Amino acid sequence: MTIYLDGESLTIEQVEDVARHRAKVEFSEKGKRNIERCREVVQKLVDSGAAIYGVTTGIGEFARIRIKPEDSVELQRRIIYSHAAGTGDIQPEEAVRAAMLCRANTLAKGYSGVRLSTAQVFVDALNANLYPVVYEKGSLGTSGDLSPLSQLAVVFLGEGEAFYQGERLPGKEALRRAGMKPIDLTYKEGLGLINGSQMCTGEAALLLTDARRLLKNAFIASAMTIDALKGVPKAYDARLHAVRPYRGQNLVAKHLRTLMADSEIIAEKSGKVQDGYSMRCTPQVLGPSVDAWHYATSQIAIEMNSAADNPLFFPEDNVHLAGGNFHGQCIGMVMDFLAIAMSEVANLSERHTNRLLNPALSGLPDFLVEGRGLNSGLMVAQYTAAALVSENKVFAHPATVDSISVSADQEDHVAMTPIAVRKCREILKNVRAVLAIEMMSAAQAVDFRKPLKPGKGTRVAYEVIRRHVPHLQDDRVLYPDINRIAALIRENTILKAVEEKVGELGLE
Repeated sequence: MTIYLDGESLTIEQVEDVARHRAKVEFSEKGKRNIERCREVVQKLVDSGAAIYGVTTGIGEFARIRIKPEDSVELQRRIIYSHAAGTGDIQPEEAVRAAMLCRANTLAKGYSGVRLSTAQVFVDALNANLYPVVYEKGSLGTSGDLSPLSQLAVVFLGEGEAFYQGERLPGKEALRRAGMKPIDLTYKEGLGLINGSQMCTGEAALLLTDARRLLKNAFIASAMTIDALKGVPKAYDARLHAVRPYRGQNLVAKHLRTLMADSEIIAEKSGKVQDGYSMRCTPQVLGPSVDAWHYATSQIAIEMNSAADNPLFFPEDNVHLAGGNFHGQCIGMVMDFLAIAMSEVANLSERHTNRLLNPALSGLPDFLVEGRGLNSGLMVAQYTAAALVSENKVFAHPATVDSISVSADQEDHVAMTPIAVRKCREILKNVRAVLAIEMMSAAQAVDFRKPLKPGKGTRVAYEVIRRHVPHLQDDRVLYPDINRIAALIRENTILKAVEEKVGELGLE
C-alpha cells in the first residue's frame, strides 16, 4: 500500500497505516507541483529584497532585525539548532512517524516555501524506516511543535540521533545506512521543517483511532453487563431514543439492542420496572462520547490537511503573509474534550463493575465468587478500576486553559497542546484497563446465569474471554487476567469476533 500526499486528503486511518503498519509514502503529482510552485515565489520575493519573517528577518522577538542576504542560509540552520531543546522520555516510533507524515502533507499543500528536495527527506525517512530521537516535552504547542520538530529536523542535517533498524545511532550514520544524505538548507527551509503542529496532530490522529476502538469495546462491555444483570430492555427501545435524536445516543442504543438480541438471560423476567442510571442511561452517557469523538476527528482532519506554518506564501498572488496558523489551540482543545469524553467511558464502566460485584444490586454471589469470607473474588479488581478512574479525573483537567508568556512577550498566548495530547494518551490506557475489568466481571456474572445464554453479540465476547481467562472458582492472582483481557481489547480480538457475528459496530 502507498499513501500519496497532496495536502488535502490525508485521513486518520492513513496516519495509522503509515505510523504503525509502515505503509509506503509518496508525494502525489499535485503535491509536487504545489511545492515547486510555492518555492518559485519565495525566491522571487527574496530577490526583490522584501522583509520576510524568518527568511530575511530574525524570528520571535528578533523579527525586528533584518538579516543580511549572505547570512540567511545560516539563519535557517541556527533556527533548528536553537529550537532543539526538548527533554523527557523519547517519543515512541509511531508518534515520530505520524509527525513526519503530517509535516510532509502540510508541505504538499504548497504554502510553506521549501524545495521539493527538502520536503522529500520526510518521505525518504519514512520509507527507509528511519526515525529521529525526539523527546516528548518542551513544546508549548503554539509556535508549532518547535522543539520536537527541531529535534526531528536536526537529524536531516546530519546531526542529532536517530533509530535505524532498531539501533540508536548518530544522525549522520543513520542517514548513511538508510541511503540518505544530509540536506543543505536555504531560505525559509529551517522554519519550513519545524514551524507547525504536526507532532501533536500526528499523535492526536493515532489517539482517535485508539479511542474509536475503545468506544466499540465499551459498547460490548456495557451490553455484557446489562445482559448479565437482566437489564430492562425497554430502556434501549428505538422509539424512545428517536424522540431525542442525538446521533451518538441513538447509535449506542442500536448497538446494545444488536449485541443483546436473543438473550435468554434478559428473557427471564426479573420483575424490575427500570434499572439504575448506569445501566438504563448507558446510551445517554456513551452517546455524547461518540459525538465528541466525531467532533475531535473532524477538527484533526482539518488540521492534518492545513497549511500550519508561518510565514505562508501564496503563488497565485505572489505575496507572503505572516500570521498564526501554527497555533495549536484547535488541537489542544479537542484533545482536552476527547480526554473528558473518554474519561466518562471509564467512569460508566467502573459503575457497571460495581453493580456486578454488589450482591444487593446484582442478586449474584458477593464479588462474584462462592465461599464468602474465604474468597474475596473480584473485590479488589474494582479497587483498581476506581484508582484508574480517579486518576483520569486529574488528567481530564484541560491543559489549554493554561498559558505562560514566552519570547519576551512576543508569544504571549500559548496552547499547551502537547500536555493535552499526553494526558489523553494516559487516559486511553486507563480506559482500556477499566473496560477489561468490567468484561472480566461480566463474564464471571454470566457464569452464574447458566444454563441461560447471553445475547447474540455478548455471547461471542463471553466465549472469547473464556478462551483466555477461566472462571474464577477460588481466589487467584488477578492481574494476569486483567492484563490478558486488556490485551484482547488492545489487539481487537474481542471486537473482531463480535463484529464477525453481528456486523460492524460503527460510529457513523
